[in-house]
Amino acid sequence: MKLIIFSFFLAIALPSVAQRENDHHSYSKEKMARYLPSFTRSLGGSFQQFKGLNARVANSPQYENLKDYAATLGLGWMKEKDRLISDMGITLGSSMSGHRNEKSSTIRYIGFNANAGYDVLKNEKITLYPLAGIGFQAYQAIFHKDISGVNFDDVLLSPAVQNSINPVKFNNHFWVYRAGAGVSFTSPKYPSSSIGLQAGYTGSFQKKAWRSKENQSLRNAPKDRVSQFYVSLILTSKPWMMMK
Repeated sequence: MKLIIFSFFLAIALPSVAQRENDHHSYSKEKMARYLPSFTRSLGGSFQQFKGLNARVANSPQYENLKDYAATLGLGWMKEKDRLISDMGITLGSSMSGHRNEKSSTIRYIGFNANAGYDVLKNEKITLYPLAGIGFQAYQAIFHKDISGVNFDDVLLSPAVQNSINPVKFNNHFWVYRAGAGVSFTSPKYPSSSIGLQAGYTGSFQKKAWRSKENQSLRNAPKDRVSQFYVSLILTSKPWMMMK
């Protein structure tokens, strides 16, 4: 009899405990959804001319001017609350045009940025927002000579020849401001992820002189500023613990 009564109360208690655990789990997910941002990955391109450096390089025919484009990859996070959008990320860019054995050049950079925006559409499927922010971008310009005519024994025996075939590298860095706009689309079937586009302009607060590869100041170095247009495909997804 006691076993039957105990089993009866246990059968009543277990659903209550399970319901409490489910409620707690649901509350935890809702709480995380309010505070945790979404992850972003981006693929795109940027367009920038460094006229000062290119003008100086043009006087040396053994080198090639820098390209005015770069492919970009990005990683960051985005959060929207009450239609206010905050966005932060890191971007890697490269013209991917350097060839170590040929006359060529490449420009590469790394950038960090933080932005704020506002969703102008009150729509669960489409988000349209202007965006503005600040950031930091560090550049390296690399110039390769054509070394196909250099003799192997000369390189082997002469330190001067060894140094002469090394690529020339210059560094620069800038604090920048950013202004642009973005749009993203969310499918009702996959509300935890979205796809979108961002485009805009990045400019530096001042001109900066190019430095050596060891970041040493150089006399009479050319100066440039960042004046860059960018466009990126943005993939957004929530953290894995919020996706179910």
